Amino acid sequence: MATTKQKQAARRNLEKARAARSARAHGRHVSRSTQGLSTAEENRLEDSEFAFSEQRKEPLTDANHVRNAIARFDQVEGVTDAERDRAWKRITAAARQYDIEVSEHDWRQLFQGGKAHKR
Repeated sequence: MATTKQKQAARRNLEKARAARSARAHGRHVSRSTQGLSTAEENRLEDSEFAFSEQRKEPLTDANHVRNAIARFDQVEGVTDAERDRAWKRITAAARQYDIEVSEHDWRQLFQGGKAHKR
């Protein structure tokens, strides 16, 4: 269930996306904030380049993807605690590689204090 804050953020994102789409339709150049990975690029990645390698979820190819993997860690469904342990090790290793500070020492801390809810 989304919180009020999440719903407001989603509405703002939709408004920005609609404005950008309209501007592009009227011939103005509006840069994209990120290119992301295309499906073909994602398919070429090795399993080891994903936080959840067995399911090929949460790629860890750059700093933005590592931050996203941390932020969405609690949203990954259908994985065991052992798989989460392995994924957290991959994420923290990638965070060190890209010089990202991770304040949590264990993925279970993401589920404490109202930051996320374990499903």
